[in-house]
Amino acid sequence: MSPLSVNKPMISDRPFPAPMPVAAALILAMALAGCSKPAGSVEPTGDVPELGGWRTEVVAGGLAHPWAIAWLPDGSALITERAGRLRVLRDGKIDPKPIDGLPQICGNCGQGGLLDVSLHPDFAGNRFVYLTYAAGDKDANRTTLARGRLADGRLKDVEVIFENADSKSGTQHFGSRLVWLPDGTLLMSIGDGGNPPISFDGDVIRKQAQNLGTHFGSVVRLRDDGSVPPDNPFVGKPGAKPEIYSYGHRNIQGMVYDAGRDLIWANEHGSRGGDELNVIEPGRNYGWPEVTYSMEYWGPAISDKSSAPGVVEPKVVWTPSKAPSGLTVYTGERFPDWQGDLLSGALKFEEVRRIDLKGNEIIDEEKLEIGQRVRDVRMGPDGELYVLTDENPGQLLRIVPQ
Repeated sequence: MSPLSVNKPMISDRPFPAPMPVAAALILAMALAGCSKPAGSVEPTGDVPELGGWRTEVVAGGLAHPWAIAWLPDGSALITERAGRLRVLRDGKIDPKPIDGLPQICGNCGQGGLLDVSLHPDFAGNRFVYLTYAAGDKDANRTTLARGRLADGRLKDVEVIFENADSKSGTQHFGSRLVWLPDGTLLMSIGDGGNPPISFDGDVIRKQAQNLGTHFGSVVRLRDDGSVPPDNPFVGKPGAKPEIYSYGHRNIQGMVYDAGRDLIWANEHGSRGGDELNVIEPGRNYGWPEVTYSMEYWGPAISDKSSAPGVVEPKVVWTPSKAPSGLTVYTGERFPDWQGDLLSGALKFEEVRRIDLKGNEIIDEEKLEIGQRVRDVRMGPDGELYVLTDENPGQLLRIVPQ
């Protein structure tokens, strides 16, 4: 997640920085004057037209920075709150008592905490709930996947079935979206670990996204028990983590399987500009940080390359950064013109982007201005489109025709 997309501090939260000396300011200005945005074959998307004919309904409120939602067969839903609570939505009301039995979660790990929630495809038979979260503390933490059985208002038999092989310091870039594939395997995104000066193994940690020997900056594919599918692309490759499905990612926080096209879509955070929408394919390299449209937060381009042989080209580049979050494919009946299109949340811009698709090609973008930080965008089992807002208090909204 871009630092521009985190919660905005009140003025009293920290002192104003000391003025920059004139000489230093001149040197910085001269340095930045020679910096240009990376050129490439993908034209960055800026602002887009407002989409009309819709409005929001508040389904539920009073949530504390909700991150994800999963519906249960009885019509109720589970909602994660980043601080470490799993809440139940029932009949339009949030149960005041959170679900018991969760694993130990770092609830003050900044962008970490309790993150995604997903039900096993055979939840009705086995009652398995899957949770991603930051385990550890601010000095040593890792993205972790646990599962437990939901029964009698609590999770039972909770076990960690996968975790990033390496811990990191800091409170940035945990990834954590979960997606089930038709073959019953589970995809999970893992962030690159954070921005400079956060380091790992003697260098800035983001470079690990190009290292198949770590899980940082990757999408992993697992069996439902956390074990490695034998057909994963890097199984048997010396020095590579066998769980890795794709790599070279910065921080994927929106991912969805598109059944109509048999594709996996993911949107991920760039740095300053350079947010991306990609089609995820097994064994492929998505470039970060060696190939990117992103700029450093202090000015220059992160790389002089926005394309390279063997690196997947993004379908969309968002500059300025919209801070992409939840992602879904529209399959409802309320908005016939949206059928099969992608809907991508935006934290920084407080909106949802409708990405108009014709076949597998993107032909247009429009925005639904929500007015709150959008954390998750999901199709419900009732065919309705839902949005979770990353606020305190946050809300669950339903998008309906005007």
